[in-house]
Amino acid sequence: MFNKKKKTLVMGVLNVTPDSFSDGGLFFSVGSALKQAGSLIKAGADIIDIGGESTRPGSLPVGVDEEMRRVLPVIKKIRQKFGKEIIISIDTNKSEVAKEAIKAGANMVNSLGGFSFDLNMAKVVAHYRVPIVIYHIKGEPRTMQAGKIKYNNVISEISRFFSKQIALGNKFGVKRQQFILDPGIGFGKSVEHNLTIVKNFKAFSKWKLPLLVGVSRKSHLGNLLQVKLNLKKIPLPQERLEAGLAETAVAVWGGASIVRTHDVLETKKFLAILDELR
Repeated sequence: MFNKKKKTLVMGVLNVTPDSFSDGGLFFSVGSALKQAGSLIKAGADIIDIGGESTRPGSLPVGVDEEMRRVLPVIKKIRQKFGKEIIISIDTNKSEVAKEAIKAGANMVNSLGGFSFDLNMAKVVAHYRVPIVIYHIKGEPRTMQAGKIKYNNVISEISRFFSKQIALGNKFGVKRQQFILDPGIGFGKSVEHNLTIVKNFKAFSKWKLPLLVGVSRKSHLGNLLQVKLNLKKIPLPQERLEAGLAETAVAVWGGASIVRTHDVLETKKFLAILDELR
């Protein structure tokens, strides 16, 4: 599904939640979510990433039943209306949600912490033979940005995480070609850690697996813009597009082949030229 090629794929974000940091509540109903999915596809999204649980800093977990109630009707409707061509990703770290989402029409899993929070996720991914994005987090969403965040070496620690997750998946029958790696920018990282990851993105190419980058609208961009431009207020999430594209360019040049974003059309245009220059 994700053969290495020059074209960088775009994953459009569709949060079916009341509390996501950027678009919480905007697409909480099935109708509004379906309409947004259509807009993302029209804008050029290659993948629609549907999440029913916010993972913003400080967020609390959602129960399995509630998460499924949010996402399953949306997945079914998108598959019915837009056919088999669009890739639907379920953004969850719960194996039960992933299983039911796949049965409803999803054909990819995007898992915070990989198999760290639910080991049965490996069994589900192995059984259904779908790609899985393993994205790194230090801690858990509720506490990941609290206090001083420490790494001896952020690149080394993320690399060890990837190695362990791949080995764990293999043990349960997940094939190497099913893995996509995401260093999890913003998930238990300081501004400096995030910048280090972007600058050293090529370090994650050693596995020769697809790499995903997701910086869209994240808080460290707002913090950087406030400092660098001497702004009185931190720019709102919707005002961080250009900053996010700058980091995206460096990450794609470093090997990222999938970009997760809220701003699909702008990112698609940006990548069309960037890919031509590479």
